[in-house]
Amino acid sequence: MEKFVTFDCYGTLIDWKKGIAENFRRITGAKDSDDTIFKEYVVLEAEEEEEYVPYKRILERSFISLSSKFRIKVNSSQSRDFSESIVRWPPFGDTVQVMKHLGKNGFRRVILSNVDRDLLEQTIINSGIEIDGFVTAEDVRSYKPNTAHWLYFFDHFGASKENTIHVAGSLYHDIMPAGRLGLKTVWVNRYNETLRNDVRYDSVIPNLLELPGLLNRLFGELNP
Repeated sequence: MEKFVTFDCYGTLIDWKKGIAENFRRITGAKDSDDTIFKEYVVLEAEEEEEYVPYKRILERSFISLSSKFRIKVNSSQSRDFSESIVRWPPFGDTVQVMKHLGKNGFRRVILSNVDRDLLEQTIINSGIEIDGFVTAEDVRSYKPNTAHWLYFFDHFGASKENTIHVAGSLYHDIMPAGRLGLKTVWVNRYNETLRNDVRYDSVIPNLLELPGLLNRLFGELNP
């Protein structure tokens, strides 16, 4: 039986917080910390994702809204600069190594991401991440936490909840909707968020280094 591991990308494999904060400061000259910028940004972006438009526009609109929040005047060229920077946001230090290891051990690795296909393709090339396929918001015309990404994945990859484990850093975008579908989930708590009793996840890890051994155990539970 094939074993599928689905991943969110930005915030799980790619350092979303660092990419957002460093590029916001670079473009606007803001002096605020990564945490301050990121906290405001994620709220604004989630509001933009209620209706599907290309993710490039989501990035641009979120950047403009964030700039306004910090009382910084920006122009369309700067918002495009921010949007285009996403393909250069860095992978976490363990990402490339662990993804390669999972492939060598027979896991099929599929990214489910809220971005445009070309942005994700270029991110994968630039970061050197090994994967076996991906599903984007552009493919399904909606954004997680809508469950369309998983339904498309099941249909196009011949997978099911019985042979799939979802791995992600966002409770809101990923862990909660995947759990509602009955998938086993691994929360990668990269940013040391407070653990929550109101969200179901099967395991929580601080990074990907523990993932290979954990997947063996979880798949064993799925297929005793």
